[in-house]
Amino acid sequence: MVMKTEPWGDALDSVLADGYETGSHEPALIVPTPSGRPFTQELAVQLSERPWLIFTPARYEGIDRRVVDEYATRMPVYEVSIGDYVLAGGEAAVLVVTEAVARLLPGVLGNAESHRDDSFAPGAMASLLEGPVYTKPPEWRGRDIPDVLLSGHHGKIARWRRDEALKRTTAHRPDLIERCEPKAFDKKDREMLSILGWAPDPAGEPYGRFWRRTEGMEQ
Repeated sequence: MVMKTEPWGDALDSVLADGYETGSHEPALIVPTPSGRPFTQELAVQLSERPWLIFTPARYEGIDRRVVDEYATRMPVYEVSIGDYVLAGGEAAVLVVTEAVARLLPGVLGNAESHRDDSFAPGAMASLLEGPVYTKPPEWRGRDIPDVLLSGHHGKIARWRRDEALKRTTAHRPDLIERCEPKAFDKKDREMLSILGWAPDPAGEPYGRFWRRTEGMEQ
């Protein structure tokens, strides 16, 4: 059950027929597939810089390989996977990529700089998951917003958020901690990592692993 070349070729030729196939308006072809490269925030940023994108959400076993090879000679092709699982079709993957890319475009977010603090934001020395967030009211069903967030002390609030990001990342994505270079963490970060059961791993540095769990410590 492989999708044939002719329907896809006709469809893509029709999309490209308006003359924007080459030059500064060259599109990129996005092929959702479980066998593609992982879709990351860094890749989303790259795609947001393209003039326009064409998506090929396949069904069944995918598209005849010759279609991808043909259009790879006419534009950049990104074969991407949104996770280690298989869907019935690529439509949901297209929605994921579109959502991640669109919010990076100028004018989409109210604060154009807000995405720079997102989880996985590229360019940061330490790619940490974002910690928990709160809003009004200060008490809901017997649950209070942490006092530090109501203190008005910006330094303490920033430290709390950083510590919560470290806690969440070590719990949910320890692989991200392992890959963080030592210079990504200040003294307070290191103290929190030690409390969480992590220590520098000189033996792993040649392999790109800079941190390890301390033996006997619970996560």
